[in-house]
Amino acid sequence: MNDRLLRAARRQPTDTTPVWLMRQAGRYLPEYRAIRGNIAFLDLCKHPDLAAEVTVQPITRLGVDAAIIFSDILIPVEAMGIELELGDKGPHFPNPVRSAADIERLGVPDPVQGTGFVAEAIRRTRRALNDSVPVIGFCGAPFTLAAYMVEGGGSKSYILIKRLLFEQPQLVHTLFEKLTRTLIPYLLMQVEAGASIVQIFDSWGGELSPWDYERFCLPYLTRMVKEVQAKGVPVILFGTGMSNHLPLLKRTGADVIGQDWRTPLDEARRVLGPDVAVQGNLDPLHLFLPREELEARVVDILRRAGPVGHICNLGHGILPPTDPEAAKFFVDAVHKHGFALRQSP
Repeated sequence: MNDRLLRAARRQPTDTTPVWLMRQAGRYLPEYRAIRGNIAFLDLCKHPDLAAEVTVQPITRLGVDAAIIFSDILIPVEAMGIELELGDKGPHFPNPVRSAADIERLGVPDPVQGTGFVAEAIRRTRRALNDSVPVIGFCGAPFTLAAYMVEGGGSKSYILIKRLLFEQPQLVHTLFEKLTRTLIPYLLMQVEAGASIVQIFDSWGGELSPWDYERFCLPYLTRMVKEVQAKGVPVILFGTGMSNHLPLLKRTGADVIGQDWRTPLDEARRVLGPDVAVQGNLDPLHLFLPREELEARVVDILRRAGPVGHICNLGHGILPPTDPEAAKFFVDAVHKHGFALRQSP
């Protein structure tokens, strides 16, 4: 196996810098659109053969160092008993969670019965790749999932979830506890199926102040990280707009802290210290730069991160209008300059 990503996550030496892209299996790839044109997104997530096929597509085309299983962070939430719609305009919950009764109605599903298709997709992906690169499992963090559930979908202000946090904190803790009890077995199921590393997406965690993040999020994330690590699997924790949260994210014990593009990686390393790996952090829109300038951005990121304990990635998911050749150029540039960085005296 090409184990660069796993070695980097554990801050071990690698021959070059490993790289993968968030949303690397998606709408920017014509081969993905060819499959997606005949099936709804949620159905595709639940079809192990097709989910495995689109998971493998960017490995073949781009040469990335890991395959992230094709799924969605809201899959385990649907299994809790809430109706979910996933369309081109994003997720929508027709009956959002707003009360104690709504939370009481949510179940804690058996992961195999409720989401076993994700495990099967991982197994089929490993077979298709012949274990040539690691498979990344993932889930959303309790706050991010709760935000979708309470708001009924995406939000600009997050007023509903934040009011619930501040006006009825005990109710929120009840919801987060139920989510955590769902997410830990869900991640462990993915590990059992063959995921060699997992990423927890706290996409909207940056909407909270550090004080609120410590109070409402940190205990649950710490439990999740420890349970996965107990199986010998490293954990990546990622969120956007969280530069002020870095000391808290470190306290979770995660092996790798993912960065968006707003924080230089040398600054992140200064705050996090030497015992945590970093991931990131090219702005996804930098893939639209002229090649020479894109390459210069790659070199700058690699120099700031250093040769050990860095997984190169975008600072968020790749965007649908992106030229696949630009993504390929990025991956190749990371490998080329990552190797050169290790040859420097």
